[in-house]
Amino acid sequence: MANGENAGSKLSSDREKFRWSNSKYKRRVLELKKKSDPLEGSPQARGIVIEKIGIEAKQPNSAIRKCVKVQLIKNGRQVTAFAPGDGAINYIDEHDEVLVEGIGGSKGRSKGDIPGVRYKVVGVNGISLSELVRGRKEKTVR
Repeated sequence: MANGENAGSKLSSDREKFRWSNSKYKRRVLELKKKSDPLEGSPQARGIVIEKIGIEAKQPNSAIRKCVKVQLIKNGRQVTAFAPGDGAINYIDEHDEVLVEGIGGSKGRSKGDIPGVRYKVVGVNGISLSELVRGRKEKTVR
């Protein structure tokens, strides 16, 4: 690295060049999240439930995680979303409108032992799923 009295130009050009090796900078500048993400960079999206499915957990766990296939309203893409909470799947029916958000894995990847599932259900028909599971609210009939 240059460190002389007139090295300012060289230092700034080097910094400009080497920041491309930072993966977070590269993803942000090239807008890779918006290009690949079905939610198109937004934190949440609404969708219609197509079907309920059970996905087997990865080794060494043996469980069937309750998930739903959702077709997003904004772009028509299909995603699989996890229904968190004990008995939460019972409050979600086919053709319900659900609100999905990222599950919280690193770089938008799946989290925990659920393979290939990157999203979780947050609300059903405009009501919070956690409130439904706790029994504080009842699901509206549309």
